[in-house]
Amino acid sequence: MLITRQHHPDNLETPAQALLEPLTPTHYVRSHFAVPLLDAAAFRLKVAGSVTSPLSLSFAELRALPATTRTLTLECAGNGRVYLTPGASGVQWEIGAVGTAQWTGVALRTLLERAGVGDKACEVVLVGADEGQMDDPVKSPGCIHYSRSLPLSRALGDVLLAYEMNGEALTPAHGAPLRAIVPGWYGMAAVKWLTEIRVVDHAYQGYFQTVDYARWEKQDDLPPVRVPLSEMRVKSQILTPAPHTCVQAGDHLELCGAAWTGGERTVQQIEVSTDGGHSWQDAEWQQDAAPGLWRHWRLSWTPQQPGEVKLLSRATDSAGQVQPAAHDPHRGSYEIHHTVAVPITVKAK
Repeated sequence: MLITRQHHPDNLETPAQALLEPLTPTHYVRSHFAVPLLDAAAFRLKVAGSVTSPLSLSFAELRALPATTRTLTLECAGNGRVYLTPGASGVQWEIGAVGTAQWTGVALRTLLERAGVGDKACEVVLVGADEGQMDDPVKSPGCIHYSRSLPLSRALGDVLLAYEMNGEALTPAHGAPLRAIVPGWYGMAAVKWLTEIRVVDHAYQGYFQTVDYARWEKQDDLPPVRVPLSEMRVKSQILTPAPHTCVQAGDHLELCGAAWTGGERTVQQIEVSTDGGHSWQDAEWQQDAAPGLWRHWRLSWTPQQPGEVKLLSRATDSAGQVQPAAHDPHRGSYEIHHTVAVPITVKAK
């Protein structure tokens, strides 16, 4: 059962227990507007803009193209927002706006190659059928569709246009009949209810590219610039025990969690602290490392002394990036990947 974080539109979080599975059985739902109910039989996907041969493909035609299946982790860029101090507006996610699934679909580059990308093309805009007016962080100029762009080089990579999740057709809430999956990127790039792919010869300036899902980045001797969010940051989460669990001194515990990172990087080290960050020890991985995919970990621990304990986990990826101890305020209410303590109580026997 998913946890409701917002109604109208519904934004639903996966319970921590479900995140212990290699494939998430109840994947989180992130929506900005009401779910559009699209008829697969009447569905058309347009590929237009700076291309030599515009396309209009039916769902059956898409299904007839060579299919690819990949197991990938998807995280909402606002996952963990409830742990920000001071608090921030937006959906108040705890740790469950993340999940891993087997995604099946056609490679975006297959359609771009068939359409023929223009010589001056630089970005590919993905447009969803969902639409409405935004009020936060600022009011949008009327009704807008959810849309995001990718650099052309990224669009010609391993981006997937998925129509199945975990071997079954996408549900309406998860983007049926077609959605994008961008391996190693935050979920805002995984446009749902995809109906148009527009190749452009300029930097796309859409609402969800510049106003929302963007951050300020400093430049040497120049004013800061607005940069769209992209790759996931290195992160780990403790999944068990749950916060505020009570245990007895001398009891054997299994500390379990998951860690992931973005781009082509992989998580390589996972450390756990059972004393609030004063000391750290390596935990044991449960899966091999792979780009775009989380790794579960565990550590056996037997608390000896009664009292209040803060558990922490800290991941390091293949580029040497270490999960930070505090949130970077320049990232606003997104890219929340700092270590978050899990408080438990150890009672005397």
